[in-house]
Amino acid sequence: MVNNFQLPPMGFGPGSQPPEEDGQDLDYMQMPQDMRTYSAHIPEMGQDQDLAPALDLLSAIAAAADRCGRGGAGSVFDLAPLDAANRRLIAETMGEGEVSVKMHGKPAVAAQESVFAGVWCLKGAGIDSIEVGPVPAAARTAAFVARKPAIGTLAPRPAGVVNAPALLVELIDKSAHFAPGAEAHVVNLTLLPHTEADLEWLDAALGAGSVSILSRGYGNCRIEATAQAHVWRVQFFNSMDVLILDTFEVTAMPEVALAAPEDLADSGARILEVLEAIR
Repeated sequence: MVNNFQLPPMGFGPGSQPPEEDGQDLDYMQMPQDMRTYSAHIPEMGQDQDLAPALDLLSAIAAAADRCGRGGAGSVFDLAPLDAANRRLIAETMGEGEVSVKMHGKPAVAAQESVFAGVWCLKGAGIDSIEVGPVPAAARTAAFVARKPAIGTLAPRPAGVVNAPALLVELIDKSAHFAPGAEAHVVNLTLLPHTEADLEWLDAALGAGSVSILSRGYGNCRIEATAQAHVWRVQFFNSMDVLILDTFEVTAMPEVALAAPEDLADSGARILEVLEAIR
């Protein structure tokens, strides 16, 4: 006699489920795609063009990136002296990387990271240059210049504001006692109870600074300076643009916006590789 537990189980295998609603094909969530990776690009050069100025500039940029990666200061290279052909070679070599920076003010400046981490292309009124550094210097100096002033507890408090006042006190205290080089203080809104009214009130209380940063990679990271010194809003989104982490950081510059020293040194080596290929 065969025991029951040895019999084939019921309700499993092909044909065991009804063809109606319960038997529909599984609809899996779309997986993240299009993650950017570096690939060397060799720009085309005309045989009858004098491109020595661009090649010399690329060599200087590579040396600056290597020097900055070893702890040296950043460097700025003016593109104004280059003619159209040399500018075209520089632009084609630099390409477009993952991070863009908007620096509001007079003049307003837009910075786009090249495919080489820590090498930035800057555009603005009277500005056409390449800067080498962890982040454009103006992004540090202009960050907390107020476009919308921080009014703190003077912000009108509508119904629904619950935990925001306590968070504001914490952020203002950390801002007042900030010391250069100190570890970033992070307030993780994702893990804290709050209402939509809380977020709106904090936005009004902290104001808006003059620097916005967008890092596009495996999802997006949006970084906004507030008008409260050293306070940044940092938001992480997944590849489907769903907010997965929402924080305030009290720091000079959020680490996620900075090119790491090893990345800068690697950029110097990669630019030299491109130079060797096109010379």
